[in-house]
Amino acid sequence: MHSLERFDKLATVNEIVIVCEAMYRDMIKQMIYEYNIVKNVKFVDAGLNRQESVYNGLQAISNEYVIIHEAARPFVRTEEFQKLIDDSEANITYGYNIPYTVLKGKTTIESILNRSELINVQLPQKFDAKRLLQAHSIAKEKGLSYTEDASLLFDVEKITIKVIRGTYNNIKITDPIDLLLGEIIYKNYITNRR
Repeated sequence: MHSLERFDKLATVNEIVIVCEAMYRDMIKQMIYEYNIVKNVKFVDAGLNRQESVYNGLQAISNEYVIIHEAARPFVRTEEFQKLIDDSEANITYGYNIPYTVLKGKTTIESILNRSELINVQLPQKFDAKRLLQAHSIAKEKGLSYTEDASLLFDVEKITIKVIRGTYNNIKITDPIDLLLGEIIYKNYITNRR
């Protein structure tokens, strides 16, 4: 609901597509009502993984550009969405410097990665909707798998994706420790609600 409230405040956003399993739709519709979300909301069936879910969602949109976000990143601010919308580039992702050493390998170190050349990809992201849908179709046809859409679009279409600096608050709630960090961020976030 945090993300939906942010989207709902944006004058240039005319539709929201929620990709989820059918069993959650009634609960989300009730929350949309309770939070007084007024934008047009469409529901689309989730896929077996994130990539399939985004592909399903892309087929339901009617706009030239799409902003992709995920509920697991609840601390995004309205200004961050607006920054994407206002940017003249068609394909943009937020990214944040990786503050720790990163090595390549599983059970042994295979190589060293230069962290000054790496970014932690954050959402939201903005894309040319047709171009991203085309890239998803190609990836699906070739059996290619990606964990987010900037890397998919870059790898499949070989086009430039602009990176703008993200924020340390825009964490993804994935592991139990993230819930603890999230509580701290939330206390600040909710008191400065935007």
